[in-house]
Amino acid sequence: MHNIDFFKMSGSGNDFIIVDNSSGIINGDNINDFVEKICQRKVSVGADGFILLQKSDKADFKWRFFNADGSEAEMCGNGGRCAAMFAYLKGIAGKKMSFETLAGLIRAEILDDRVKLEMPSPESVICDQTLLIEGEKHLVSFINTGVPHVVKFVSDIDDCEVVQIGRLIRYHDQYKPAGSNANFAYVSGRSNMALRTYERGVEDETLACGTGAVASVLIAYLKDMVSSPVAVRTKGGGILTVHFKHTRDRFEEVFLEGDARVIYEGRLWQDAIITDQFGNRES
Repeated sequence: MHNIDFFKMSGSGNDFIIVDNSSGIINGDNINDFVEKICQRKVSVGADGFILLQKSDKADFKWRFFNADGSEAEMCGNGGRCAAMFAYLKGIAGKKMSFETLAGLIRAEILDDRVKLEMPSPESVICDQTLLIEGEKHLVSFINTGVPHVVKFVSDIDDCEVVQIGRLIRYHDQYKPAGSNANFAYVSGRSNMALRTYERGVEDETLACGTGAVASVLIAYLKDMVSSPVAVRTKGGGILTVHFKHTRDRFEEVFLEGDARVIYEGRLWQDAIITDQFGNRES
C-alpha cells in the first residue's frame, strides 16, 4: 500500500476518513477488509465510516461510502455533508455542487461552516406497526431515507435502551435480509426533537445519524407532531436541521443541514492495516 493522504472529519459527532481517489491511488474493488481495519479505534485511525471521492461524468464527483464494518451503504447524511465540505476545500467543487451516490444524484451547498445537503426522496413508509421484541410489543414506524430506518418515539430520551433494543430491532426478522437502523426520538415541540440512534454497520449507538434525523422528523410530521424546519439535538449535543415540503401525499425538497468539521489531515501508512483487533501485528 502506498502512503495515502486523508482527512479526518466530523459531522455532528459522526467521524469519517475521507480520501480523494480521483487519481485511483486506491483500487476500489474488494476493499471491505481494508476499510474495516482502518476504521478500528485504538489500533488504527478509527472512524464511523470511510468515504472515497472519485471522478464522475454526471456530477462534480462520485462517492463511495463504507460503514466501519466494511459494508458499503447507499447514503449517509452526516458523511455526505463532510464529503461536500472536503470537495469544496480541495477545489473539487464550488459552494454549490452535486455528487453521485448509490441512492441517486445528491445536491449540496456550503454555508460557512455548515452544509445543506439534499436527501433522497423517502420510500417504503409504514407508520405505526407493532413489533414483537422478546415478548413485548413496541409501536414503531419504518421509512427509507436512502437507508432503512425504524423510528420509535419515547417519553424520556435519556432513559431508553438504545443499544439493547436497537440491536434487536436492527436484526429483527421483519427487516431481513438488509436489517435496519433503529432511532429513539423525543419530540419537545413543533420545531424541536432529540434523537439517539443505533446504526447498522457501526453496530452501536453513534453520536449522530443524519439519515436517522431525517427519518425521525418525517415520521413525526406524518403523525402531526412537528412542522418544517425541525431542529434535532443529537446524542453528541450537535443540532441537525431538517427542511422539507409535503405535497400531494409525498415529501419533496428534503434537506439536512449541519456542521462539517475538519479534525485533522494525515497520511495512512502500511502500519494502519497490519494490526488485528487486539493490536497485534499480523504475520
